Amino acid sequence: MAQWHGISRRKTTGGRRVQARGKRKTEISSEKQFALVGEPKRKIYRKAGGNTMVRVMAENRVAVADPAKGKTSMGTILSVVENESDPNYVRRNILVKGAIIDTDKGRVRITSRPGKDGVINGVLVE
Repeated sequence: MAQWHGISRRKTTGGRRVQARGKRKTEISSEKQFALVGEPKRKIYRKAGGNTMVRVMAENRVAVADPAKGKTSMGTILSVVENESDPNYVRRNILVKGAIIDTDKGRVRITSRPGKDGVINGVLVE
């Protein structure tokens, strides 16, 4: 469900604001979507000024950077192991920046923002 980010019709004192106008399309945010572990799926959103944003809806691969070797390779996501931002994201297998995921290469910390960047990158955790 979209959320409205417009001006309140009430003042901080509780009185009514004189300027009563309707909601504008630019004041409504996009709906909440989470990146999940699963078959790859992406969604393209149109932003202000005609710009576009790609959002990961589901993904099962990650670009894993190994700092010891200085190499990057593709890995398969198995599940979400740990997440400091919200423990419920671990149970629901939601991919966000900072989450630690289990892959075929080992444990990886996600460094990209799947909901904003449209890709999933990570660094190998030792």
